Amino acid sequence: MSVVSISSVNKIFGKPGENQTIALKDIDLQIEQGEFISLIGPSGCGKSTLLRIIGDLISPTNGTVLVNGKPAPQARENREYGIVFQAPVLFDWRSVEKNVQLPLEIMGKSPHERTARANEMLELVELNGFQKHYPYQLSGGMQQRVSIARALSFNPPLLLMDEPFGALDEITRERLNAELLDIWSRTKTTIVFVTHSIPEAVFLSTRVVVMSARPGRITQIIPIDLPQPRSGETRESPRYYELITQVREGLRGGEGMKE
Repeated sequence: MSVVSISSVNKIFGKPGENQTIALKDIDLQIEQGEFISLIGPSGCGKSTLLRIIGDLISPTNGTVLVNGKPAPQARENREYGIVFQAPVLFDWRSVEKNVQLPLEIMGKSPHERTARANEMLELVELNGFQKHYPYQLSGGMQQRVSIARALSFNPPLLLMDEPFGALDEITRERLNAELLDIWSRTKTTIVFVTHSIPEAVFLSTRVVVMSARPGRITQIIPIDLPQPRSGETRESPRYYELITQVREGLRGGEGMKE
């Protein structure tokens, strides 16, 4: 059974009879357990819209979305995925530890369980020792790692990430890419990742899903056959550059599908 199964999904914004925007058209996608899938395409192509439909933050106009074999609304109620946005969305009045514990508080976990799990997650994202700090005391990259720790705190089988490193400088971004791959390899969580960066998509993914200009369609799915674990040497390999070129050409081909 696929972790995510998307069939004939369309999304139209606006009411009938008014100016409507077709954001997504005829989306079909199957995502298997343990995959790292990147969605890439031109600005406004519907990448984030598709991610939000998977996460039941918005509903498709028609079509079906199943997460672990369940309709997306039921999967959301069962807390079967975590979400990381471009902004860390941390609560300034809560310490790092308390921010990570928030989902566990909502789930009614005991104080002991919350503390143990928060410590485990902060160690996973290499922030052990920062439990009592507050978000304003952290760099942007550290804040985003807190956000990842919070999203993973309740051990979801699926992690949705919407351009989580888009606002960071290139050096920090590359370092967090490597850290995210390390987290992914250790947790075995399935990840769906939205990005505008071709090199980032190629470095991180097992498959890259290329989308066309609006209305967003899936024009190509490119398997990424770079060996694991990936490192700085991966970024220097000829195959890495070949795959970057393949994704870039896929994006250029999708431009001609705009309506």
